[in-house]
Amino acid sequence: MESPNLSAPKGSTRGFTLVEVVVCIAIVALIFGGIITGYVQTGYRAEWSGYSLAAQALAIQQLEQARAAKWDTLDQPVADEITNILRVTWATLDLPISGTNAVWATNYCTVSGITISTNPAVSVYMVKVDTVWPFLRKGISYYFTNTVAGYYAPD
Repeated sequence: MESPNLSAPKGSTRGFTLVEVVVCIAIVALIFGGIITGYVQTGYRAEWSGYSLAAQALAIQQLEQARAAKWDTLDQPVADEITNILRVTWATLDLPISGTNAVWATNYCTVSGITISTNPAVSVYMVKVDTVWPFLRKGISYYFTNTVAGYYAPD
């Protein structure tokens, strides 16, 4: 008859110690925390990109209004030569809104004359549009500016 093994009690099983389980849970928590943080940052960046693209479209719209403006070619100061364009405008960004969460932006339009040649007299006008828009993050409004410019000559 064979003698029983006295070193291992009958019915004992092998498993993880409490320290191993706690370390494993800590590693999994760090990994999931990093993944969730990445998703949240991606959401903020996607929202910011949407705001920026909407502001760019608003700036280009103002630039196109300057392109379609009436140009007076009389001997007037540069600021008065474009007669039907507003220098400062406000508009909402073209974003999905629900209720009162519309985002307002401000367009600042600057017109300056540039003389290319004096003989013959050749000059163009630079129209620059700065669109200032807010981005709310963690209760703080951060302001960003999109700028577009175009050069135009009277007909």
